[in-house]
Amino acid sequence: MRAALTLLAALALDDRFGEPPAAWHPVRLIGRAITAIEARAPLDGPGRLRYGAAMAGAIPFGAAAVALMASRLARRVHAVVGFVFDAALLSSMLARRSLFGRAREVETALEAGDLDGARASLGRHLVSRDTSELDASEVSGATIESVAENLSDGFTGPVLAYALGGMPGAVAYRAVNTLDSMWGYRREPYTELGRHPARLDDAINLVPSRVTAGVIVAASAVDAPEDARRAFDTWLDEGDLTESPNAGQPMGAMAGALGRRLEKRGAYVLGLGFEAPAAGDIARAVRIANRASMIIAASAVALTLWRHR
Repeated sequence: MRAALTLLAALALDDRFGEPPAAWHPVRLIGRAITAIEARAPLDGPGRLRYGAAMAGAIPFGAAAVALMASRLARRVHAVVGFVFDAALLSSMLARRSLFGRAREVETALEAGDLDGARASLGRHLVSRDTSELDASEVSGATIESVAENLSDGFTGPVLAYALGGMPGAVAYRAVNTLDSMWGYRREPYTELGRHPARLDDAINLVPSRVTAGVIVAASAVDAPEDARRAFDTWLDEGDLTESPNAGQPMGAMAGALGRRLEKRGAYVLGLGFEAPAAGDIARAVRIANRASMIIAASAVALTLWRHR
């Protein structure tokens, strides 16, 4: 019951306050540690490959161990202190409120005719691609893609990891995710260093990405049954078209749910034959993702209770 209550409190904190300030955000602290560790990486290719493989295991394990020790120390102070600490720490592993808020920022800028502002917000908060030459429809599409993909990485993944592995599981998941975001590029200087972290991230997201896609299908049925059928069909037919084995799963489901084409130049097209997205579709995507997050949260609480029972 304590674990389930901790999860409920964390969900409430994220919904009310969002992520903590960057200066003491646990995920940012993990990122700083990764930066320091990267500076000590070997320069030769085979050495960097071995170093990356070792760090793919050591960094998540170390982050989980630190979180577990800190949680136990807080409980020794007082049971209430321990509960508040755990809820706050778990809340910082989630990114639901900030994800939806950033997407709405892009939508607001587009609705106001501020394309440059929308591009800047998109590139600063949601995607790593170059946004300087994207038109309004492409900015809308990239925002929708980010909502779908990051719902899996920033919410479903850590919530399920907590439900199955407790606080160490949630923190280790976010450490792997952070390591992949920093090292997992398929270009120098990360070709060797990031290979194993990227593969590990792919492996741990096989389930969350598909759970997220399935729940998006269910959430879209609230608007119309045909939306859910279209989401399901697009997910199955086109979810594997992206380079990542996981990103296309929730993105394909969202493309079908909205009946909109999601495209990254030179990379993929999801929802082929659908209309191009517009700014108003961002709000629809956030609405569906919000419903999906509620279903995922309820399922995770039930799973937590079942596991501890």
